[in-house]
Amino acid sequence: MSVSSSRPPTVYITRKVHFNAAHRLHNPEMSDEWNQDTFGKCNNPNWHGHNYVLEVVLKGSPDPKTGYVYDLGRLKHVLQERILDKVDHKNLNLDVPFMSGIIPTSENVAVAIWSELQTSLSTDLLHCVRLFETERNWVEFFGPNQTSP
Repeated sequence: MSVSSSRPPTVYITRKVHFNAAHRLHNPEMSDEWNQDTFGKCNNPNWHGHNYVLEVVLKGSPDPKTGYVYDLGRLKHVLQERILDKVDHKNLNLDVPFMSGIIPTSENVAVAIWSELQTSLSTDLLHCVRLFETERNWVEFFGPNQTSP
């Protein structure tokens, strides 16, 4: 491999997965009127759902022995175990322990997923959690001490 710099190259790798989940945007500390005015249809007491797309971006230098920043097969397993098994076809408000007490906006879900992944992936490796609620609406979280590139 030829690199013009003496420093190892930084490479970004991404794994994309999807899950289906229901939720309700509701702040129990506020009135029903406030919740309805603030969250509109997303405050439906009978829930609503999304077909979420999750992209997890890792960064690092390719290992000289393998050429990998991180084995994508291993990342697939981590995402299945740490995230998908816990959120797919679940109610984010009621069924997901790592979302307990959190208003499940896309922003908060992305931050919670980052926190959940930190138990398996180092923050040096974990670069971005990108969560698509719809094709037109998504959020990105680069960690508590990072800024976007």
